[in-house]
Amino acid sequence: MRLLAVEDEKKVASFIRKGLEEEGFAVDVASDGETALQMALDRVHDLIILDIQLPKRDGLSVLQELRRERVTTPVLLLTVRATIEDKVLGLDSGADDYLTKPFAFEELVARVRALLRRRAEGKPALLQVANLRLDPARRTVFRGDRKIDLTTKEFALLDYFMRNPGRVLTRTMIAEHVWDYNFDSMTNVIDVYVNYLRKKIDPDQEQKLIQTVRGVGYMLKAD
Repeated sequence: MRLLAVEDEKKVASFIRKGLEEEGFAVDVASDGETALQMALDRVHDLIILDIQLPKRDGLSVLQELRRERVTTPVLLLTVRATIEDKVLGLDSGADDYLTKPFAFEELVARVRALLRRRAEGKPALLQVANLRLDPARRTVFRGDRKIDLTTKEFALLDYFMRNPGRVLTRTMIAEHVWDYNFDSMTNVIDVYVNYLRKKIDPDQEQKLIQTVRGVGYMLKAD
């Protein structure tokens, strides 16, 4: 899952980004409203964490513009404002949830996961390709009866593969969805992580699921 965190206070932005990356998310950061709007209009994020008080353009006007442009990405508003009127204004502007500063990081993560679950309603909770199963909620992976232990980044990469079975994923696509805007897709990091996954997913299996599409990228496919 790829998130956009919009926060002009550098320490807060760094705190949010580091914490969410440790939870397995790819996180982009914008420090002003104009940059946030342009990044959000790309429609590559699964959720936006949006501070209201921002330079150049305030968060509410960014949110309103996104909804006018029919961007349906869930938005969690962050603000020091705590009055009922402010919360109603934010929700009426198109926000999906509201969190008042200062906040406990555990609550932020819980709200993020709740919004992502709500967005995924109607989609299968368990992802499966052949005998490979991934449970996003429990963060577990099995190949047949064998449980597979993955690092946070390996899990995020496999999750992206399994949400796109049979689809060729380029290195740029993988970089954007599993890493962030600043990641250099020309490095061999993606290839290294795909190799890590192969060693854990495909060893001793007659059916190899992670396939290389030469000159393009990778694909998860059951032959």
